[in-house]
Amino acid sequence: MSSPLKGIKILDLTHMLAGPYGTMLLADLGAEIIKIEPPLKGEITRSLLNNDPEYSVDGVGPYHLTLGRNKKSLTLDLKSEPGKNIFYQLVKKADVVIDNFSSGVMKRLKIDHETLKSHNEKIISCSISGFGEDAESNRPAYDNIIQGISGLMSLTGSNHKEPIKSGVPISDLSTGMFAIIGILTALRNKEATGKGDKIDISMLDCQASLLNYIATMHLISGKDPEPIGNEHPVHTPFNSYKTADGFIILSVVHEDFWPNLVQALDLKDLDIEKYESATGRSKDRAKIDSTLEEIFLTNTTEHWLKILNEHRVPCGPVNKLSEVFNDPDLIKRDMIAQVKQPSGAIVKMPGNPIKIGDAKTEYKNSPELGEHSLEILNNWLGMTEEQIAELKEDNII
Repeated sequence: MSSPLKGIKILDLTHMLAGPYGTMLLADLGAEIIKIEPPLKGEITRSLLNNDPEYSVDGVGPYHLTLGRNKKSLTLDLKSEPGKNIFYQLVKKADVVIDNFSSGVMKRLKIDHETLKSHNEKIISCSISGFGEDAESNRPAYDNIIQGISGLMSLTGSNHKEPIKSGVPISDLSTGMFAIIGILTALRNKEATGKGDKIDISMLDCQASLLNYIATMHLISGKDPEPIGNEHPVHTPFNSYKTADGFIILSVVHEDFWPNLVQALDLKDLDIEKYESATGRSKDRAKIDSTLEEIFLTNTTEHWLKILNEHRVPCGPVNKLSEVFNDPDLIKRDMIAQVKQPSGAIVKMPGNPIKIGDAKTEYKNSPELGEHSLEILNNWLGMTEEQIAELKEDNII
């Protein structure tokens, strides 16, 4: 079983990151993803860093190299009546339509769920937007904006005067994953009921969900939490510490780990009854952290990791990406995908983290603009080469 989602047909109208990341994972799992793009220029990520001397390969940038893998490209002018009619015909053959247009765009284009349902009553539509289809206002929604509005940035960093966004576009990426959950749930429900569904994914909703217990603490107490850097509101020691050549992370989240740490680092001065509980240690967090920092500065990260691991203290290095992708477990689990390009060049990128049984993910290069237009229109709709050529001449595809 190399393609668990083989046979699932998805029309992908998404752009930028949230939607394309979700459909990339579905494509990795074997779904047939038809990336529908505007003629001439295509979707915006095609042009991002596409000619950068460091980050592009064969005129393709890292966004499209990664997000476009395993997908097929069909160019189609959805603003024209002929283009819209072709889309309706494709919907009759599809299982899912996914988009991340601003609220109201799908309705203006006449490709909203109610319209699509009139062409295929079993169609599943998934719309990703910043604030949901019933939003009070049509505000712009990009990753950093949602990180700010959702409160995520107020929790990140070392102090409230300098809010910091996540180092990765967490709002976009997590929203794509929530969209996948919605789509797979709707597909399962369709198997049981024979009916399609409308999925409404809000980026703000997704970030509110990720706040999880921190939001519950706020809603109980009414207090706004302050950013605490790499510390934890409950556990101590739980922080990053400078070593002679880098940084190390400790995570003493269970009481049994504290005596292990005391023994590993010979912390005689901290081996007192007060510190046997997380509450006691938290009261003297600054003192404990200062003591640990002094010790860790005396030797290398590798030295301390060896000692701490021998004493079963949860720890780890703060790796650079050059170190991350040499991790033996990542390599063993095929998390460094090697994708062959038409020129023969091999591009390495993160693989698919979803492991199902003995299935092995196969990776195909991201498509050229409109590369599969003829194939899709012929195989899905039975159009002849002459009909397709005419559509191309009229800039419909």
